[in-house]
Amino acid sequence: MAVQPQLVTVEEFDRIATLPENADKRLEFIGGEVVELVSNNYSSEIAATILREIGNYVKAHKLGRVTGADGGYKVSGDRYIPDVAFISKAKQPESSREAYNSNPPDLAVEVISPGNSIKEISDKVANYLAAGTLLWVIYPDEQQAKVYEAGQPVKTINIDGVLEGGTVLPGFKLPLKDIFAE
Repeated sequence: MAVQPQLVTVEEFDRIATLPENADKRLEFIGGEVVELVSNNYSSEIAATILREIGNYVKAHKLGRVTGADGGYKVSGDRYIPDVAFISKAKQPESSREAYNSNPPDLAVEVISPGNSIKEISDKVANYLAAGTLLWVIYPDEQQAKVYEAGQPVKTINIDGVLEGGTVLPGFKLPLKDIFAE
């Protein structure tokens, strides 16, 4: 018999996340559950490549702020730590000092790791879309990405395709093969 996860409120999560024993943990609040993020080196390398490319573009064009896998956000009542996120200068002129930024990102990138469940990803997709966030979900094993944008059909980008920033990062293009290069 499977053990059912214990659901907590967002207030309980906020308390749990600040406990000293959790200081070195990366915790998310997804659909009432506390989830500890665990990645692997391959997924981390992919996220770092995307972070570098987006970061360089945002800096060159003075568009806003980019966070990595330690930047937390409040998204539709949940608490997420995307692998990469961008928030425009127009939306947030100054850096947030909060553990979980009150403003959801304009763009979030989630690189799938072996520990991610289908339910976690489904919840995140729904909540990011509800918050108006452009979402790229990267699937390392398939060398594929899915692009989620509110009011648009899901786009599947294969290895020969290109991730585009759209209205969030106008002119930004990242060939998918570049993030999976050996």
